Amino acid sequence: MIDQRRSSVRRWRKPPGLRRARPDFGPLGPVVWFAVFLAIAASAYAQRTMSVAQVTAFVKSSVEEKLSDKEVAEVLRKTQVSERLDDAAVAQMQALGAGRQTLAALRDLARESAGLAAAAPPAPKPVPPVYLLPGAAEQGRIIAAVREYALNYTGNLPNFICTQITRQQIDPSGTGTGWRSENKYQEQLTYFEHHEQYHVVMINNELVSQREHSQLAGAISEGEFGSMLYEIFAPQTDAEFQYERPGKLDGRLMNVIDYHVPQPRSHYQIEERNSRRRIIAGYHGRIWANQQTNQVMRITLECEEIPADFPIKDVALDMWYDVIQIAGQEYVLPLKWELKSREGKVLSWNTAELTLYRKYSTDATIRFDQADPAQQPVKKKP
Repeated sequence: MIDQRRSSVRRWRKPPGLRRARPDFGPLGPVVWFAVFLAIAASAYAQRTMSVAQVTAFVKSSVEEKLSDKEVAEVLRKTQVSERLDDAAVAQMQALGAGRQTLAALRDLARESAGLAAAAPPAPKPVPPVYLLPGAAEQGRIIAAVREYALNYTGNLPNFICTQITRQQIDPSGTGTGWRSENKYQEQLTYFEHHEQYHVVMINNELVSQREHSQLAGAISEGEFGSMLYEIFAPQTDAEFQYERPGKLDGRLMNVIDYHVPQPRSHYQIEERNSRRRIIAGYHGRIWANQQTNQVMRITLECEEIPADFPIKDVALDMWYDVIQIAGQEYVLPLKWELKSREGKVLSWNTAELTLYRKYSTDATIRFDQADPAQQPVKKKP
């Protein structure tokens, strides 16, 4: 569920080559000339021995930078090659635009290197992975397996405590380019017997007391620990699923599934707190589920069918999960989320991080803005 309070709007030349004389920098300026100077100097004095690939790259760069044919040839005459420079490579550099003197120096290098081993062939370009789309029956099986995982998700969660840090930004211009920081909230989030409870600890780096989660300014969200996931797959929701494609997320193989929940079957609430008006919005989005375990690792949600007279528009949520250790056991839990919305022309963008997961106990302590390496996400290999 998302709440939102209306936020107030606040005002608010070519380079001359290698010469002893001081260079005329021309339109490119001293930075570009200096870079070209270093490239030539490094080739002339540091790289006394080059591979055929390095010689080709040097000639290509010299042609592109329109360097002096004479000076390029002088560099090549002071260079040795570590492998055989054959006629084909010389012809390739001629096709690149090498000058007469450069070609003469290259032919000299070719004669001198005739007894050396041939250059190694270039490494093959990496072939992008090919993901085969499963058949219709397999797609149905995958969706059913992910549904089973989602419906049992909360039943497998332990009682725990974690820290949620939320950063709110707004853009009064509505252009997406004028973002400014608005608020920062730190909360202790307790998950006990399948219910979430928020305790506000700090607002804008100052300790607070007796401030409720629902009283926080700006857009806020709750229900990240399973209620949203459950509703998408619940039988009564009767969501429409479409297998999109296989894919990858953080190096792990995923099944990517699109879904749609029309407004009559939705329970996703949006509240405008100034007027206390609530609506139920339809929504659609995408799910990334681990191919091996069917664990949901990311969900996106975009609201639709919002009444024209309702002030809050363009509500979109992006939720990321990861493997977290609690008391030596691994669980898939929310890692971060972002919530975007618009009210009038004012854009709102909230990002939240969930850290410091630990087992629930009555004497658990609250920690403030500290990273605990032992409790950070455990990345699984693909």
